[in-house]
Amino acid sequence: MTSTRLTRFFAALITGAALTAGAVAQTNTDLTPGEVRKVDTAASKLTIKHGDIKNLDMPAMTMVFQVRDPTLLAKVKAGDAVRFHAERGDGTYIVTSLEVVKK
Repeated sequence: MTSTRLTRFFAALITGAALTAGAVAQTNTDLTPGEVRKVDTAASKLTIKHGDIKNLDMPAMTMVFQVRDPTLLAKVKAGDAVRFHAERGDGTYIVTSLEVVKK
Protein backbone atom coordinates (compact mmCIF):
# COMPACT_ATOMS: atom_id res chain seq x y z
CA MET A 1 0.00 0.00 0.00
CA THR A 2 1.36 3.43 -0.85
CA SER A 3 1.62 6.10 1.81
CA THR A 4 -1.26 8.06 0.23
CA ARG A 5 -3.53 5.01 0.24
CA LEU A 6 -2.48 4.18 3.78
CA THR A 7 -3.24 7.74 4.93
CA ARG A 8 -6.68 7.61 3.28
CA PHE A 9 -7.36 4.21 4.85
CA PHE A 10 -6.55 5.44 8.36
CA ALA A 11 -8.52 8.67 7.82
CA ALA A 12 -11.57 6.62 6.80
CA LEU A 13 -11.08 4.27 9.74
CA ILE A 14 -10.88 7.14 12.24
CA THR A 15 -13.90 8.88 10.70
CA GLY A 16 -15.93 5.68 10.90
CA ALA A 17 -14.97 5.15 14.53
CA ALA A 18 -15.94 8.74 15.40
CA LEU A 19 -19.32 8.38 13.69
CA THR A 20 -19.99 5.11 15.48
CA ALA A 21 -19.09 6.61 18.86
CA GLY A 22 -21.42 9.54 18.18
CA ALA A 23 -24.27 7.18 17.31
CA VAL A 24 -23.77 5.20 20.51
CA ALA A 25 -23.64 8.35 22.61
CA GLN A 26 -26.85 9.62 20.99
CA THR A 27 -28.64 6.34 21.70
CA ASN A 28 -27.62 6.34 25.38
CA THR A 29 -28.87 9.89 25.95
CA ASP A 30 -32.25 9.05 24.41
CA LEU A 31 -33.06 6.44 27.05
CA THR A 32 -35.83 7.39 29.47
CA PRO A 33 -35.97 6.18 33.08
CA GLY A 34 -39.06 4.34 34.19
CA GLU A 35 -40.62 1.60 36.29
CA VAL A 36 -42.48 -1.35 34.82
CA ARG A 37 -46.00 -1.51 36.26
CA LYS A 38 -47.42 -4.37 34.16
CA VAL A 39 -46.19 -6.88 31.56
CA ASP A 40 -48.80 -8.14 29.06
CA THR A 41 -47.06 -10.85 27.03
CA ALA A 42 -50.23 -11.87 25.17
CA ALA A 43 -50.65 -8.38 23.72
CA SER A 44 -46.90 -7.51 23.56
CA LYS A 45 -47.45 -4.48 25.80
CA LEU A 46 -45.76 -2.88 28.80
CA THR A 47 -47.22 -0.40 31.25
CA ILE A 48 -44.44 1.93 32.34
CA LYS A 49 -44.39 4.82 34.83
CA HIS A 50 -41.81 7.02 33.11
CA GLY A 51 -39.99 10.31 33.26
CA ASP A 52 -40.10 12.90 30.47
CA ILE A 53 -39.61 11.31 27.05
CA LYS A 54 -37.61 14.02 25.33
CA ASN A 55 -37.65 12.65 21.77
CA LEU A 56 -41.47 12.50 21.90
CA ASP A 57 -41.86 15.78 23.82
CA MET A 58 -43.94 13.87 26.38
CA PRO A 59 -44.16 14.68 30.09
CA ALA A 60 -43.78 12.10 32.85
CA MET A 61 -46.79 9.78 33.29
CA THR A 62 -47.85 6.15 33.41
CA MET A 63 -48.93 4.65 30.10
CA VAL A 64 -49.13 1.51 28.00
CA PHE A 65 -46.60 0.92 25.21
CA GLN A 66 -46.48 -1.62 22.43
CA VAL A 67 -43.17 -3.51 22.27
CA ARG A 68 -41.44 -3.87 18.90
CA ASP A 69 -39.54 -7.00 19.98
CA PRO A 70 -41.69 -9.29 22.16
CA THR A 71 -38.56 -11.03 23.51
CA LEU A 72 -37.92 -7.87 25.57
CA LEU A 73 -40.92 -8.79 27.73
CA ALA A 74 -39.15 -11.84 29.15
CA LYS A 75 -36.40 -9.59 30.55
CA VAL A 76 -38.66 -7.54 32.84
CA LYS A 77 -41.31 -7.89 35.51
CA ALA A 78 -43.56 -5.47 37.37
CA GLY A 79 -41.50 -3.32 39.73
CA ASP A 80 -38.30 -3.38 37.66
CA ALA A 81 -36.49 -0.08 37.15
CA VAL A 82 -35.72 0.34 33.44
CA ARG A 83 -34.31 2.69 30.85
CA PHE A 84 -36.03 2.59 27.48
CA HIS A 85 -36.40 4.25 24.10
CA ALA A 86 -39.83 4.77 22.56
CA GLU A 87 -41.01 6.02 19.19
CA ARG A 88 -44.36 6.93 17.71
CA GLY A 89 -45.59 4.68 14.93
CA ASP A 90 -48.88 3.55 13.44
CA GLY A 91 -50.86 5.73 15.85
CA THR A 92 -49.30 4.21 18.97
CA TYR A 93 -46.16 4.45 21.07
CA ILE A 94 -43.64 1.64 20.68
CA VAL A 95 -40.75 0.63 22.94
CA THR A 96 -37.80 -0.05 20.62
CA SER A 97 -35.12 -0.77 23.24
CA LEU A 98 -35.21 -1.61 26.93
CA GLU A 99 -32.65 -2.29 29.63
CA VAL A 100 -33.14 -3.21 33.27
CA VAL A 101 -31.35 -0.89 35.70
CA LYS A 102 -29.09 -2.88 38.00
CA LYS A 103 -29.65 -2.13 41.68
